[in-house]
Amino acid sequence: MQETELIKAAQEGDREALIQLLRDIETPLYRTAFYMLGNEQDALDATQDALIKIYKNIHSFEQKAKFLTWAQRIVTNVCIDRCRQAKKNISLDEHEHLLSNYGTNHVENEMEKTIFNHELNQAIEQLPEHHRVVVIMRYIQDLSYKEIAEAVDLPINTVKSYLFRARQQLQNILHEFQKGGVSG
Repeated sequence: MQETELIKAAQEGDREALIQLLRDIETPLYRTAFYMLGNEQDALDATQDALIKIYKNIHSFEQKAKFLTWAQRIVTNVCIDRCRQAKKNISLDEHEHLLSNYGTNHVENEMEKTIFNHELNQAIEQLPEHHRVVVIMRYIQDLSYKEIAEAVDLPINTVKSYLFRARQQLQNILHEFQKGGVSG
């Protein structure tokens, strides 16, 4: 079955069609949640919350946008709510396993990559919420401007403006990291 047929069947009560739709979007939703929240457990919880909301509200999907775009909006809102409830710090724990998988020749290069990834994640976390969301959707999830605009319910030009400002802010934050002026 194609996605539109699955959606129609799910909205008519076909549980198997709905489960298939949820399976198809689970990984992209998890990726968004992970990059927004910064750790695996919170991302899994947010993804589960979003999937439950989608499950309960499938009847309200009107097919004006792609199903994934609609679902991305839901997971983004869940993550934003979680961020408002409690700010989380990004930990190097997620990256430590990389070092144990390489020999001593690669440790220095992997450590540099890990540090950069950590700094980039910290920099993204320091962005204002509305900038962070569009950066994650554009550069982590590789969504188009149109898909982002639909997911966050903003005009495309506003999305472009947010991305432009976010890139400038990230550049400044990362420059401060290089100078040693900001720590996480």
